[in-house]
Amino acid sequence: MGRSLTFIYGIVVYVIFLATFLYSIGFVGNVLVPKSIDSGAQGPIASSLIINLVLLSVFALQHSIMARPAFKRLWTTVIPQAAERSTYILMTSGALIMIFAFWQPLPAVVWDVRNTVLGTALTGLFWGGWLVVLASTFMIDHFDLFGLKQVCANLKKRQPIQLGFMEVGLYRFMRHPIMTGFLIAFWTAPTMTVGHLLFTLVTSGYIVIAVLRLEERDLIAQFGEDYITYQNKVPAFLPRFGRGAAK
Repeated sequence: MGRSLTFIYGIVVYVIFLATFLYSIGFVGNVLVPKSIDSGAQGPIASSLIINLVLLSVFALQHSIMARPAFKRLWTTVIPQAAERSTYILMTSGALIMIFAFWQPLPAVVWDVRNTVLGTALTGLFWGGWLVVLASTFMIDHFDLFGLKQVCANLKKRQPIQLGFMEVGLYRFMRHPIMTGFLIAFWTAPTMTVGHLLFTLVTSGYIVIAVLRLEERDLIAQFGEDYITYQNKVPAFLPRFGRGAAK
């Protein structure tokens, strides 16, 4: 894969990611998309549960395995180093698209607070959660996170500049604000169905386990004592304000 082709590949993957990200908002929120988490006719409950759990498991396995340093070292013997992050993003987008396409609705209602003050507040939190997700990517290095920085540097025959470990923005109050944004967006549904609750419970469990058991282990290996000190000072998902907050 030549430098120009790698660059084009990275741009195309980023566009696919943006479209997937926007669709995921509509999918979870049941807004402006042809197929959402609650749309469609309900099939047999047992088969619907199995299909949905398989879809979520495929996403979890892809997202976790491809993010590990050992897999990256192996993978970059097959593809260019500069295309590794873009390929990860492409596979993640593909796993999400599978969820969008094949998700089976389970429309029984757990709670419904639409047209109430609480429902309005939950809707605001839903949009706020997605805003936290997007804003948090820019607080670190959005273009590195989604592969553009690597393919641009490769096109210029340079190594991408790594910013290193920093406590900036929301990262001063919680270690994983991107994941906090997802948790907010997934849980704050004015109408919570069984299907939506299944999605939320599984993804929430995955976020906690993958971040605390896998990602943070890799971050400690990468940043050492700096990250351990950060762990001891800053909570993982819920901000701590006041006397105990990071300064």
